[in-house]
Amino acid sequence: MAGTHRSELEVMFRASLAVHRVVRDAATSPHRADIVAMGADGTPTEELDRLAENEILRVLDAEGVRWDLISEEAGHIARGGDRTLVVDPIDGTLNALRYLPFSAVSLALGTGTLDGIEIGLVHDLFRGTTYWAERGGGAYCDGRPIRTRRWDPRADVLLLNLGQRATPRAVALAGQARRIRSLGCASLEMMMVAQGSADAYLFENHEETRNLRATDIAGAYRILLEAGGGVADGHRRPLDDFPLGVEQRTSVLAWGDDRIPDGLVEGRAR
Repeated sequence: MAGTHRSELEVMFRASLAVHRVVRDAATSPHRADIVAMGADGTPTEELDRLAENEILRVLDAEGVRWDLISEEAGHIARGGDRTLVVDPIDGTLNALRYLPFSAVSLALGTGTLDGIEIGLVHDLFRGTTYWAERGGGAYCDGRPIRTRRWDPRADVLLLNLGQRATPRAVALAGQARRIRSLGCASLEMMMVAQGSADAYLFENHEETRNLRATDIAGAYRILLEAGGGVADGHRRPLDDFPLGVEQRTSVLAWGDDRIPDGLVEGRAR
């Protein structure tokens, strides 16, 4: 099984590198931000997203892999597989289009729900850094094991989604935590928690339709758990049974130290 997983991880790695090349080659295209369709999630699909998604499908075909595909752009694509590759071709599309260096391709392989994810991979499209994890095998960044950090209230860093749709709690936390960052790419922000650069990440909008999908977090979910962290919704309810698809959305709270949900988020929101 370990050898099988290694081969599957290698396919996912090659798919992520193919997306990286597409993003690099499209950097000077005047059409990279053109709206070319409406995605399965009901949001516009830019040309850059479409190119990235097509490249992932090309790699799967070339590798002879028959995994089904779930992507926020195309929705569910049945390819005769017994497992599903959950894809966000470009997480942080606006960052990529504006040349803000914080976006990623997110890939997760599994079945049914977030708990069914066996392998997660997040590839930073600007730095070229790759994070990955297999169930029970630990978490890695470019081959180096990573772990979450122990929470120190004198030096905490909280990552938040802010803006006009953020909940009052998220806005309040922005004024209470010691240090705040809002970076605009859920999978990479969760990787910052996984590698100990940040203590927690909260994405919580007051409109449920503006929250996150499985495609946004599936890869990062497995990696963060293997790094020693935890993931729940904004009310600390488990997300293990959250379905792999693009129809449902959820708030997300990710943390590195088990004391953080009560000691940082709940305590400081009061």
